[in-house]
Amino acid sequence: MIRLDQEICRNLDLASSKEWLETNGLGGFASSTILGLNTRRYHGLLVAATKPPVGRVVMLSKLEETLVVGRERFDLSANRYPGTVHPQGFQYLNEFRLDPFPTFVYEVEGLRLEKTVFMVHGENATVIEYKLRRGGASSPSDITLELRPLIAFRDYHSTTHANGSLSANVEAAEGRATVKPYDGLPALHLAHDADEIDTQGSWYHNFEYDIEEERGLDFREDLFNPLTLRFRLKERSSCAVIASTKPRDAGQAASLRRAEINRRARIVEEAPSQEPLVRSLVQAAEQYIVRRGELRTIIAGYHWFSDWGRDTMIALPGLTLTTGKPEVAKSILLAFAQHTDQGMLPNRFPDAGETPEYNTVDATLWFFEAARALVQRTNDYAFVREHLYDVLRDIVAWHERGTRFGIRVDGDGLLQAGEPGVQLTWMDAKVGDWVVTPRHGKPVEIQALWYNALCVMRDFAARFGDRDAARKYSAIAEKAAEGFNSVFWNESADCLYDVVGRDGRDGSLRPNQILAVSLPHTMLSPERAAKVVEVVQRELLTPFGLRTLPRSDPQYRARYEGDSLSRDGSYHQGTVWPWLLGSFISAYLRVHAFDQDARQQAAEWLQAFEPHLTDAGLGQASEIFDADAPHRPRGCMAQAWSIAEILRVAADEVFTTKASSEVEGKMPGVMEETAATLGD
Repeated sequence: MIRLDQEICRNLDLASSKEWLETNGLGGFASSTILGLNTRRYHGLLVAATKPPVGRVVMLSKLEETLVVGRERFDLSANRYPGTVHPQGFQYLNEFRLDPFPTFVYEVEGLRLEKTVFMVHGENATVIEYKLRRGGASSPSDITLELRPLIAFRDYHSTTHANGSLSANVEAAEGRATVKPYDGLPALHLAHDADEIDTQGSWYHNFEYDIEEERGLDFREDLFNPLTLRFRLKERSSCAVIASTKPRDAGQAASLRRAEINRRARIVEEAPSQEPLVRSLVQAAEQYIVRRGELRTIIAGYHWFSDWGRDTMIALPGLTLTTGKPEVAKSILLAFAQHTDQGMLPNRFPDAGETPEYNTVDATLWFFEAARALVQRTNDYAFVREHLYDVLRDIVAWHERGTRFGIRVDGDGLLQAGEPGVQLTWMDAKVGDWVVTPRHGKPVEIQALWYNALCVMRDFAARFGDRDAARKYSAIAEKAAEGFNSVFWNESADCLYDVVGRDGRDGSLRPNQILAVSLPHTMLSPERAAKVVEVVQRELLTPFGLRTLPRSDPQYRARYEGDSLSRDGSYHQGTVWPWLLGSFISAYLRVHAFDQDARQQAAEWLQAFEPHLTDAGLGQASEIFDADAPHRPRGCMAQAWSIAEILRVAADEVFTTKASSEVEGKMPGVMEETAATLGD
């Protein structure tokens, strides 16, 4: 449970930076700040995934809430308008809890009003419940709760403005009100147990969203109020509203709540460790796993990302295998295997469900590592043989002969990639025609992933009796390792070059090289691996992850802020990424032979990160942080690979209860690995 007291709740600046998130397993969500003051265009009580997991539409933005006690009206809402915040209902907010869902406790005139919000798993439906507790015999008996829904009905990347096209018609029936303001979008059903409904509607103008203004985007919006619901609480103490895309009954609220509490309790009970950090991350991890047709996928981050191939493959082990969900992992691998094209995995599935985009070099290589992690956890080689092996073989063949964007194996066995105007690695910021970090040629982590993929294929082929293929993959891997060690080692800096290309070798000190140590199969000697870890620790490590450049670099940007040009220009030029903390800790433990002192140091790093779970997205890990202290969280307030990689390393390597032989590893050379696999 996360609990924030009155001191935080009534502090406008502090409280408006703390956000909650509810998800539904379809890609839809509900989210806002703990004040109910929307600071993003993505905030809303029902953001429905109309084409799961994409096609997301902000349907119900919020509920304006007024508690009427006798003849006095107490507005509990909060909105930012030009030059002011009105009303200021947070002055009555006594407590906020995540227990397990968002719970708001207001105190007014001796009355205690408790509101809970949760989504129904597997449906575009949000349940909002209110419970009133009277303060004693002197409490007034004439109490009414008024709720005024504010609707947007627009793509979640956009904003709504007052217009004459909106249909203000409300279909009111017993216990339900339905609105369908625009053709082409689902209807919004409001199931309720109100005593009175007023269907006279009006526009609310000029809401302002602070974070969108900071990001240099459209930050003003108008919202429409189609009706008012009134609940007389004279003889009852509770009421409910269910906002959904399919008709519901408000009387189901209690049973839906119990079912959701039980579902979430099972998730925590199955956590691989009782360590508080692990239990918290396990709860968060489940929110990213969503449906794509009959299969599963991973939402890269909330609020604005869909499912990306790179993010999905990196996050898969932590979100599914560490948490004991191998069948979900298999479903995700099948979903992406079905979308391979010319030996490439999709970079992302667009929001409107169009054809996937294939502009990535590393997502495909992470696919091999995800498959390896699956069999390490489950020993289910039969699944790989039946469903993945031929796909993986085809991918390697495409990379050998060449595929999109100049991706192909060079004469030295290393993988080159890149064309003008495209960004293929995870450092993928682009503004117009400006590719901020093009990294054309042979990026260091791509070679690490390519070698790892070849070793995985060598092992699969040997396991499946495909000895000729095993020898072939082994030979390519040996050649790649020889080429890598001859051109990537930067003797003067005791670490690896970031990119080797036609224009020479890029000596920028970046975190990408840590993957050459952390991946299961490495081309580096133990001595070189230890030096890489030492340099990265000294120059790039922060309490929240790794910087993308050291402070000494002329291109270093201390803060991620401003308009799109400024933000994208700093995205990988110093900005801290939490997902890299997982790879760094894995590498650190590896070069220190998993000894107890190393584990203790890793535990301290993880515990330093833990307070962030109550700092921005409550119970979540942010996408990025400013490069300089105090390392303000930025970007998405909830990011899949941030959660996944910290969970993976925490549960599987640091706070693990497994025998040491299950988690400890050495760093064999290529010939040693080959002999062990092929038996000669």
